Amino acid sequence: MLLMAAIAALTACAPPRPDHPVIGAKNFTEQVVLGELLAQEIEAKAGLKVERRFYLAGSYIANQALIAGRIDGYVEYTGTALTAILKQPLDRDPDRVLATVQRLYRERDRVAAGPPLGFENTFAMVIRGDDARRLHLATLSEGARYAPQWKLGVGYEFEQRPDGLPGLSAAYGLKFDGAPRTMDLGLLYRALQAHQVDMIAANSTDGPIAALGLTALADDRHYFPPYQAVPLVREEALRRWPRIQTALDALAGKVSAAEMQRLNEAVDGEHRDPAAVVAEFRAAKGL
Repeated sequence: MLLMAAIAALTACAPPRPDHPVIGAKNFTEQVVLGELLAQEIEAKAGLKVERRFYLAGSYIANQALIAGRIDGYVEYTGTALTAILKQPLDRDPDRVLATVQRLYRERDRVAAGPPLGFENTFAMVIRGDDARRLHLATLSEGARYAPQWKLGVGYEFEQRPDGLPGLSAAYGLKFDGAPRTMDLGLLYRALQAHQVDMIAANSTDGPIAALGLTALADDRHYFPPYQAVPLVREEALRRWPRIQTALDALAGKVSAAEMQRLNEAVDGEHRDPAAVVAEFRAAKGL
């Protein structure tokens, strides 16, 4: 009876096993777009219904959902996977980082890191375009001189993660006016425009950078590691639905950084439905 009770308890705690793949995404626009891209491509290439579980907070929650089998795949960035998830030292060689990420996911978690989608989304330290022109700033080294007069806005992860603010501050000698203001990623650009902060830790493919005439200061000391976008899929899901791999291969190299920025702006700036934006993109790419 005790054995039967234990088995029942384990079964009750086990994640559900639906008869269709489940694709996840973190809680910002680009992730929702990429999750929708994966889902639509799997539906088209594998003929499967795909369940969407988007807005899974940050990297830790999305990774835990993947490992626990709550989702079957999502898109991650190689530098984030290397440092924040797999807890490896910083490495700035893109090919070596990709190989390390693919090997460790396979060995530790039985997860396949698929071929890169074609673009890199690195952290970008963004200031108002007027400030950049007035002060003649193009690089982070130049901006460091003015940082003590600026207030900084960051997302919750960036303040603590090993490839985030502490290491960046040490690399450039950055000191700001007070402690950084932490907020949801979607609020950073509003705070910058409203002069509540003067610099934000954003993403290089964010649509508002170009749309609002902002300036991303160049990482001239090459602090940040590479952040290639790669789909992560559980090996069990690939065995169960082998044609998922066909979808991943079809997406390899299909999305440039400029295209990703336009997709983000279509959703954020133009307030369009991510599913419709992705469908148009896939049609334009012949997918």
